Amino acid sequence: MAKEFKVRRTVEEINKKIEKGEVVVLTAEEFSKLVKEVGPVQAAKEVDVVTTGTFSPMCSSGAFINFGHTVPTIKAHRVWLNDVPAYAGLAAVDIYIGAAEPREDDPLNRVFPGQFLYGGGHVIHDLVAGKKVLLRATAYGTHCYPRKSLEMEITLQDMVNAVLCNPRNAYQNYNVAINLGDKILYTYMGILKPRLGNANYATAGCLSPLLKDPYLKTIGIGTRIFLGGAKGYVVWAGTQHRMEVKRTEMGVPMQPAATLMVLGNLKEMKPEWLIGTSHLGYGCSLAVGLGIPIPILNEQVAEWAGLGDEDIFAQVVDYSHDYPNGVKRNYGFVSYAELKSGKINILGKEVPTVPLTSLIKSRQVAEILKEWIKNGEMKLTEPVAPLPGAELFPMR
Repeated sequence: MAKEFKVRRTVEEINKKIEKGEVVVLTAEEFSKLVKEVGPVQAAKEVDVVTTGTFSPMCSSGAFINFGHTVPTIKAHRVWLNDVPAYAGLAAVDIYIGAAEPREDDPLNRVFPGQFLYGGGHVIHDLVAGKKVLLRATAYGTHCYPRKSLEMEITLQDMVNAVLCNPRNAYQNYNVAINLGDKILYTYMGILKPRLGNANYATAGCLSPLLKDPYLKTIGIGTRIFLGGAKGYVVWAGTQHRMEVKRTEMGVPMQPAATLMVLGNLKEMKPEWLIGTSHLGYGCSLAVGLGIPIPILNEQVAEWAGLGDEDIFAQVVDYSHDYPNGVKRNYGFVSYAELKSGKINILGKEVPTVPLTSLIKSRQVAEILKEWIKNGEMKLTEPVAPLPGAELFPMR
């Protein structure tokens, strides 16, 4: 490490303080205020861990499920859960249900093609909520798996295994979506009114996990996290993960950057932190509660973790033309302080802002994670390997 830091601590040292009940933990919002008051060096001396949180629709989510062998046995070829198709090309009774998969013959889709009320995210929520789900399966039949059809009600506790495995969560920053066209747009970023009628965004700002560690120096493969109301793990970089993007002087990405693949035991999760959603004109998703603890190893980590909404910027993108056509253009950058104020200025017009991320529930995630650590219910983990691209940015 090139720089000689005034404050140094290790994850192991922090875990010993957790064991003794001596650890000092602040949420990201609390820590940002402290850094503004006393500076990163003093803040690093006073605080051991900063907790983050987000609660937002994360389409690239889903669950691996083993529903158990039947008598006679079946090698499932096609499977539905509450009429939502699941992927069965794994093994006999292993399936994967994706959050964005819509229900077949959805009643809304009959009236409005492309509109869905219920999908994989809703199935996952119903399972975690303890509800019975109708499982249907068909098979082609083999000597060792002769059964050709199956229909039964099943609960989460009936399943042999159920693992939430989300290929892309916790996006490190994202677009601010606007509509410069003349027609209303129905998108995964919500409804966008024509002629700059609104601007939608989907990140918790200074609470957002990866924005508190912009170069991923404390978050890596094996990091223990809050996931769906239980303890989960970062298992790999998420899909669409990238590190070489436009950044502020402090290194914070101003464009969509890093993402995480995360995993946890679905049977331990809570329904208030995994909620199925339907987006008019787009489809289904799953709102996920996710939080990551940031160990304050030195004053550089403290400086990053102490960045406030006014220090974090997102790019404004037109979803009527530039997003679907891949045009590399944006309409400026705005801070999360501006976005959270309820209005921003674009092309000389005052535009109301709309968050897809719940700030209230994001704060709750950070608070729960804070209490887990303070009460000794959760220790921190040292990553077993860095996420791709982290090595490109040495600690300053």
